[in-house]
Amino acid sequence: METKRKLRWTAGFIFLLLLAAGFFILNILKGTSSIPAGEVLEALSGKDSGLPSHRIVREIRLPRAAAALLLGGALAVSGFLLQSFFANPIAGPYVLGISSGAKLTVALAMILALKNGISVSSWTLVAASFAGSLLSTGAILLLSGRVKNMAQLIIGGVMIGYICSSVTELAVTFADDANIVNLHNWSMGSFSGADRGDVRVILLIVVPAVILTFMLSKPLGAYQLGESYAENLGVNVRLFRVAMILLSSVLSACVTAFAGPVSFVGVAVPHLMKSLFGTAKPIVIIPASFLGGASVCMMCDLIARTVFAPVELSISTVTALFCAPVVIVIMLRRRKGGS
Repeated sequence: METKRKLRWTAGFIFLLLLAAGFFILNILKGTSSIPAGEVLEALSGKDSGLPSHRIVREIRLPRAAAALLLGGALAVSGFLLQSFFANPIAGPYVLGISSGAKLTVALAMILALKNGISVSSWTLVAASFAGSLLSTGAILLLSGRVKNMAQLIIGGVMIGYICSSVTELAVTFADDANIVNLHNWSMGSFSGADRGDVRVILLIVVPAVILTFMLSKPLGAYQLGESYAENLGVNVRLFRVAMILLSSVLSACVTAFAGPVSFVGVAVPHLMKSLFGTAKPIVIIPASFLGGASVCMMCDLIARTVFAPVELSISTVTALFCAPVVIVIMLRRRKGGS
């Protein structure tokens, strides 16, 4: 039985790695215009022949694909942490309004800075997004102490998200600075603005945060079985809960800072990975969620920019199309199980 389980896990990870690699390659090859594989290889090898296709690959498609990979994985891991923290299968940065809170603070920071002629660095955006994530998470935690069940908590999170999104839309609508013309596209969700400098910042934030999350796999597995059980195993539950919230906020804040709000990936992907691997063990689901979230976001980004080219869809439009049905199935199964 154990051997069969390990074989299933190995096959699952091989499948996810191939899937992620395949979508990464497709994102570089395909776009408004297809680039031959030979020219792509030349561009990636560092040869500078002056061809426009080389610039497109290096400066546009490669950073965008890398951003979709890293941020998609970060979003799925953040969702898994929130689901474990609240013991709710449909908890996630987008559903609980955490992404909307981060979007609000980033939008306000960009508007204020650009109106005063101040350049906005990637680190400033991440800091503003992290502040918004923590504020939204704090509001959710306060709400969780007052409501009687998780359904009310989810409704409260959705309402917080709507409030933050409304304020953001007002700010974007009445902002008259010409430099923020692209802010509306960002507020709808997009990987299009990522460059190589952004990817470096994303790497410096996402990779350590995901590694730290993976290192918490053992206490997280104990926490899933109940706080009392975790305490009996020597887990400092109060400190551990703080670590979970901080890591989840950092990951979701990084996503919002560079791509805007991305809907439902953080909720749907961890459940898809549990079904694929037949387990809820964090030591398996954390890396699986990262690879699964990366694959889903790269797939959705490819669809968003190619299906109706040259018109580009927002990333949340496509992720909602694929991931929202998964959330509906989760809710129906939970209701059936509860009844």
